[in-house]
Amino acid sequence: MANFTPPKAAKLFNPGTITVVIIVIVALIFLATSFYIVDQAEEAVITRFGKYLKTTEPGLHFKMPFGIDKTYLVEVMKVQTEQFGFRTVTQGINPRYSGDVSMATMLTGDLNMVDVEWVIQYRIVDPFAWTFNVMDRTQTIRDVSQSVINMLVGDRAIMDIMGSERSTIETAGADYMNETFKSFGLGINVIAVKLQNTDPPQGVQQAFDDVNKAIQDRNRLINEGQQAYNEQIPRTSGEADRIVQVAEGYAKERTNHAQGDVARFNAVYDEYKRAPDVTRQRLYYEMMEDVFKDDANTNMIDRRFNNFLPFKDLGSSGVTGGASGSASTSGGAAGGQQ
Repeated sequence: MANFTPPKAAKLFNPGTITVVIIVIVALIFLATSFYIVDQAEEAVITRFGKYLKTTEPGLHFKMPFGIDKTYLVEVMKVQTEQFGFRTVTQGINPRYSGDVSMATMLTGDLNMVDVEWVIQYRIVDPFAWTFNVMDRTQTIRDVSQSVINMLVGDRAIMDIMGSERSTIETAGADYMNETFKSFGLGINVIAVKLQNTDPPQGVQQAFDDVNKAIQDRNRLINEGQQAYNEQIPRTSGEADRIVQVAEGYAKERTNHAQGDVARFNAVYDEYKRAPDVTRQRLYYEMMEDVFKDDANTNMIDRRFNNFLPFKDLGSSGVTGGASGSASTSGGAAGGQQ
């Protein structure tokens, strides 16, 4: 009887070969499911039989194989962004955006319509809460953000939203969102809220542009008036101070002059009480000298036109009027007093 030779395929699938193949496959699966790598910007949430076990840091780690432990990688260092009222179609040097009118149009506190576009930036701070607490995380973030911005816009007038209240809305928006996300246990922290555009609808854009131009013109005129005020007031104040100082100097001068006249009069009066005739005659000479000090060749007659009065010109050495001597001078003085 001839010997039967099994085919080569039968030799390949003998029990020993199958056992080796199974061992190799199990070993590969064991190795593939026993180790995992966590990137530097990530943390890993580990569950065992579906129950939370631990959170691991970046690096190479071991876990129970064959699906006993499951790994959920969470990007905790990445700043993530959500856009509202618009979306980025293409990125790069010249990005393109498309608007979302249904989300952007809001009602303000003074019953005006305004198109608001904003961006929120957030980071995951609790990987476990981010992984398990909320099912639809992205939609929850968008709903909460839109609700907060709607509330803040609805509490303010349109001109404030487009102007001075922008930073206030951004700060308050981040605070309200963080409070809400914390109460939901979402495990994120809103870093910033940025209002991109706050514009009125297209139908009234021209009217609002005119209003803004009028406001700018008003502010410009106010600034110009304030500048003119700041220039004129110090100059006027300085001029007023100068006039006051001049007046005070004049008053002091007149006061001193008057006090000097009083003192001189009192001195003359004291002399007059001691020698009335001599003082009266001296005062007369002084008065005549002061009146005619700038005249030359002056002739004087008495009031009855009887004779010339002798008058000595103190500016010359002679005597006018053709008379000399103490008697003539004394007579002239007497005639002048008649």
